[in-house]
Amino acid sequence: MSEGLAARIRQCAEIAGSGDELARITAIPRRTLEYYLTGQSEPKVARCVEIAKAVGVDIGWLASGEGKPFPDTRQTVVIDESAYAYVPLYDARCSAGSGAWNERSRILVHLSFTRYSLRKQGLTPAKLACLRVDGDSMLGLLEDGDTVMIDLSRNTLEGEGVYVVLLDEHLYAKRLQRQFDGSVLIISHNKEYQPMTVPKDRLGELQIIGRVVWAGGWM
Repeated sequence: MSEGLAARIRQCAEIAGSGDELARITAIPRRTLEYYLTGQSEPKVARCVEIAKAVGVDIGWLASGEGKPFPDTRQTVVIDESAYAYVPLYDARCSAGSGAWNERSRILVHLSFTRYSLRKQGLTPAKLACLRVDGDSMLGLLEDGDTVMIDLSRNTLEGEGVYVVLLDEHLYAKRLQRQFDGSVLIISHNKEYQPMTVPKDRLGELQIIGRVVWAGGWM
């Protein structure tokens, strides 16, 4: 047997921990394995396969010496940028001053979402924005510091849901519920906060920025 094959089998014994351990995990008689290790005898293909499998080396390397004992199986991942949409995250916990809220706010970063997931929800990337929740009024549903995505195209009350609203020049994530008399109830998830009612004749003062369609945060 070639010294090269014997040397590679000895490497396998080192990987296993010892010749005795290699004999044990391959069920090859210790005396027979010793012949392989010293080059006095050449193992058949089936025995080479047993040794390679036992220690996790490449059978091609063991048999021929070509390649590496542990080939790099990592695959290069190619990211298709066209598959992702990037939604701006605004630093807009509290906005004040003149102009639209997003004109007064700074974009911190863009968050990536797959276009497929947005399309599945009927969302248009250009009509989306992300904000951070401030305070504990929605505790149990939205935590302080959580990020919410809002659909800016849904800026009218279309049914009960969680919306981002602008009140007294501050942004809030609140549940809105229309009442029979035409007024709108602003509800906090945290029961420590009492609901607020916006009368029908003052609905013009309630500016709905958009409906919350996604939320995420640290556990």
